Amino acid sequence: MKQELKYLVLHCTATPEGRDVSAAEIRRWHTSPVSAGGRGWKQVGYTDLVHLNGSVERLVANNEDAWVDPWEITNGAKGYNSISRHIVYAGGVAADGKTPKDTRTAAQKAALEKYVKDFHAAHPKVKIIGHNQVAAKACPSFDVSAWLREIGIN
Repeated sequence: MKQELKYLVLHCTATPEGRDVSAAEIRRWHTSPVSAGGRGWKQVGYTDLVHLNGSVERLVANNEDAWVDPWEITNGAKGYNSISRHIVYAGGVAADGKTPKDTRTAAQKAALEKYVKDFHAAHPKVKIIGHNQVAAKACPSFDVSAWLREIGIN
């Protein structure tokens, strides 16, 4: 049964600065069996992926309306998936592969800003948050609330 869309959750892939990530990698990380090093999920965690060059790749189809249909659900934030869409940018940790860091390239920042502004224009009642606002994680490795104010969304 579809539910009303209430959140857009921003994520990072938690990969080292400067390392791009493919849709196939994310699928493998999320949907491979635990015995094969994956999480064993039925679906990936994100609707869209922002690559280092700013291109946005759709990972899970959705009809862009104000509802989350069962076939649109991704596994981005436990307890929020049936009422959320999720976007991820490649990066989020320093070169050491551990330390949280805002590694967004200029192209990623521009693409994420356009994505979020377009999304907000289409769905003004949907709350835009970072994953760290609903889970004990550093993800997306930047302050989403402050960034939203910076780009003119309050």
